[in-house]
Amino acid sequence: MQALDFPGCQELFAMIDRAVSSDCQHETTDCIRNGLAELIRTRAVQMPPCVLEPVADHYARRELYRCEKSGYSVVAMTWGPGQGTPVHDHSGVWCVEGVWQGQLEITQFELREQDGDRVRFEPVATHLAGVGSAGSLIPPHEYHAIRNPSADAVSISLHIYKQALTCCSMFQPEADGWYRKAARQLGLDEAA
Repeated sequence: MQALDFPGCQELFAMIDRAVSSDCQHETTDCIRNGLAELIRTRAVQMPPCVLEPVADHYARRELYRCEKSGYSVVAMTWGPGQGTPVHDHSGVWCVEGVWQGQLEITQFELREQDGDRVRFEPVATHLAGVGSAGSLIPPHEYHAIRNPSADAVSISLHIYKQALTCCSMFQPEADGWYRKAARQLGLDEAA
């Protein structure tokens, strides 16, 4: 994939290239998380215009870059007012997420029990992430839900994945605190 050209993209990709050269995923995600937070806070990275527009019926996923050499993927997500995800995982792929515009409410879950495709989660933390905040998910601690809590503002986040995230498991709530696991193919919205 050809990288979209946007202000600060070369600095962003160079920072990620340096971080993924480590064999330790904790060290890699720490370096990316700290670097991403700094690039967002200083506004050294500006998103391309396509990222600013929400999609009416779902949060938008736009891949900005996929590194042929290392395999990592950079995806911008645009969250319209109230848009969010169900509880989901990242199919064993680490991820670093940073808030570029607005706020996101992120709830982390721990898997407590499993019975076939039914699971029981316990929410362990919910926090409101604002511009410049960044976090990381390293399997097996990857269960979470994200939503834009605003009734009228668009939020934008930047996600760096170890590799392109094309599928994941979604968990739909059922009775008595149980969730039903279902595989989901992830699409991308146009980024131009």
